[in-house]
Amino acid sequence: MSDVEPHDVPDEAVAMLQEYLEDEHTFLSWLGFTVEEFEAGRMVGTIPFDEKLTNPTEPPTVQGGVASTLIDVVGGIALRPYLADPVEDDMATINLTVNYLRPAAGDLTATAEVVRAGNSVGVSAVEVESATPAGETAL
Repeated sequence: MSDVEPHDVPDEAVAMLQEYLEDEHTFLSWLGFTVEEFEAGRMVGTIPFDEKLTNPTEPPTVQGGVASTLIDVVGGIALRPYLADPVEDDMATINLTVNYLRPAAGDLTATAEVVRAGNSVGVSAVEVESATPAGETAL
């Protein structure tokens, strides 16, 4: 359900977005963020496992702030096609709720789906997938 119809996302959007993030967004570039998929209302992104992003546990697990950053980024990008100008318009997160259900010990892959896009507020639901310390897949 949305009050606003999304703009079309061009086929080259994934490459353009990846290039922009690598060149202009130092923090996401440092995290190794990769755009996997991007279409109107849906975004998939990955942050690869890296020891520098872990808690001091044995085995090491990804620090929760890394997961919440990934959630924030993919949730926001999924909403961009609903903006009047998806490239130039500013947007900011007004609420972010994260439920950590299991520890992550591998690459983090987040999938965002737009739940609602209104004239001033949008909502995305995001699931993060990763390997657990036991080697299982965690959501």
